[in-house]
Amino acid sequence: MANRKFVTKKHIVEGLKEVGIQAGDIVMVHTSLSAFGFVCGGAQVVVEALLEVVGNEGTIIMPTQSWKNMDPEAGVHWEEPKEWWQDIRDNWPAYDKYLTPTNTMGAVAELFRTLPGSERSDHPVRSVAAWGKLAKYFTENHDLVDIFGENSPVGKLYQQDGKVLLLGVDYDKNTSIHLADVRADYPGKTTETVHCAVKENGERKWIGFETLLVDGEDFVDIGKAFEEKYEIVKTTIGDATVRVMNQRQLVDFATEWIEKNRNR
Repeated sequence: MANRKFVTKKHIVEGLKEVGIQAGDIVMVHTSLSAFGFVCGGAQVVVEALLEVVGNEGTIIMPTQSWKNMDPEAGVHWEEPKEWWQDIRDNWPAYDKYLTPTNTMGAVAELFRTLPGSERSDHPVRSVAAWGKLAKYFTENHDLVDIFGENSPVGKLYQQDGKVLLLGVDYDKNTSIHLADVRADYPGKTTETVHCAVKENGERKWIGFETLLVDGEDFVDIGKAFEEKYEIVKTTIGDATVRVMNQRQLVDFATEWIEKNRNR
């Protein structure tokens, strides 16, 4: 613990600028607070630094997924005994975009979703939050089935030619690669039925919907291959490796990689 780096808001602002994040950017952010070392001020100063650098004319998006709101049979309640599963189905609270916490998205994303002026999408399992000029655009009409497709938040990021910022995390956290999942044609591509609790007309309901099976096991391999072909802007903030990339370039590369390599 003693060898952790001491990180301030100034360090984060300087690091963001060093990798090319600037005022007016549209950027999807994935972050691990603990990866930095000791951040003086915690998640608050990370959020403040992002807001300061991107500014009101830009837009910041973060995944705020709540996948615990899924059927225990999917493995999301692995720590609970099977005899509780039906009770979980009957009692897990319906998704509320203002109240429902994130699951393993990290302290920064959990704070970001509560930020005054932020918007959050209505997807009961795979929501995103956004702040800035295009926050409403990125969070509205997040289709239940089309979680990561052309009209989803990551699809909209592609349309806007936005950036992806990885703060102390690897490509397994890079949600944009799921858009390549949707676009690519590969053996074994399949759908899954997801069940979750939602609120309809003020009442809690347990519903099911069919969507593309979410995997991501090869995302780190995709990222490694991507960085072998393209020069990615990197720096270090404290102990955290920071990467910035063009999302269109990443998605186009990942689509081709998946078609050539997945399940072959």
